Amino acid sequence: MSVMSIVWMIIVGFIVGVLARFFYPGAVNLGFWMTTLLGIGGSIVGGIVGGLFSSSPDGKFQPAGWILSIAGAMLLLWGYLNYFAK
Repeated sequence: MSVMSIVWMIIVGFIVGVLARFFYPGAVNLGFWMTTLLGIGGSIVGGIVGGLFSSSPDGKFQPAGWILSIAGAMLLLWGYLNYFAK
């Protein structure tokens, strides 16, 4: 992995995390790094869910698109707020 791919992963993860926090009902208090990890994790969860419906031709794991990434991040956020943040 190059340095630029890591930087882009952080930027995209942050954007996905912010969008998931925006669409999630209620107040969500997370810092920059937790929001970024939420977005990166949401992309991984979205990729797994997307892989259940269609597999890539080369058989490798593919990260999700924007919509599945945000949905995956919202799922992770729901789990975090309901089970770990009490």
